[in-house]
Amino acid sequence: MIDIYTDGSCSGNPGPGGWAAIVVQDGRQVELKGSVEGTTSNRMELTAAIEGLVHVPEDSEVSIHSDSEYLVNTMTRNWKRRANLDLWHRLDELTAARKVKWIRVEGHAGHPGNERANRLATEMSACAGENPRRQGERPTHFDSAGQIHMVDISEKQITQRVAVAKGAVKMKSSTLELIEQGQAAKGDVLAMAQMAGIMAAKKTSELIPLCHPLCLASVAVEFHLDREGSVVEITATVKAAERTGLEMEALTAVAVSALTIYDMCKAVDRGMRIEGIRLVRKSGGRSGTITLE
Repeated sequence: MIDIYTDGSCSGNPGPGGWAAIVVQDGRQVELKGSVEGTTSNRMELTAAIEGLVHVPEDSEVSIHSDSEYLVNTMTRNWKRRANLDLWHRLDELTAARKVKWIRVEGHAGHPGNERANRLATEMSACAGENPRRQGERPTHFDSAGQIHMVDISEKQITQRVAVAKGAVKMKSSTLELIEQGQAAKGDVLAMAQMAGIMAAKKTSELIPLCHPLCLASVAVEFHLDREGSVVEITATVKAAERTGLEMEALTAVAVSALTIYDMCKAVDRGMRIEGIRLVRKSGGRSGTITLE
């Protein structure tokens, strides 16, 4: 069972707001928080629950503890939804993929988890009010108080996104021949590398600090054998309808596929080199399509 303690705060309502989610699992505690310049307290309550659920795996059993009647009663008593429909839609998606229990707690009643979430959300709301982001300034992994946090993407629109990355493994011609003929001692190298790349893309948020967990619609890993250059060329294509880009997922797929090829062939070729891992194209979001090669 995973416990998530959430809270949202807003100064002015609407005004600068903050949210916090504390995820407790197997004795370990992770604190998530963020701020928004112009928002409402209800949106921050919803955002806290969304960010908490995004952080835990699908099919997990989760108890969400919140002092928000708006949040808990809407999810348990079917209160009518008149506003914040984008966030409710996202929350429904995340809830459907997990076993979620909603627990209403009294605010400021001394529960350590909820008290901590309230303190963090209030701090983030104050930070948003004191240090509004300058027009055009990019978000970072450090908040205005200098603390590490996940970038808040709750206000971004969901769009269809695609990212394509490439890389290569250079080797002896004899090693490439073993791979092509399926005669490597450890088995089918390309099949294993393909599976590893797909699995790695799905696990990117667990490997890259503060990378958002995403619901990937498609991951494709393909290989081209360049016999003249003795190179296995790798291409990974990742697709999803999400609020943030897929570059890291595509790059991670290529990197882990390359490492798997290296691992399965290193006994016969110690001089292999992994080369040229790079993003070649991305599309979706406000930046549109960017083609690098």
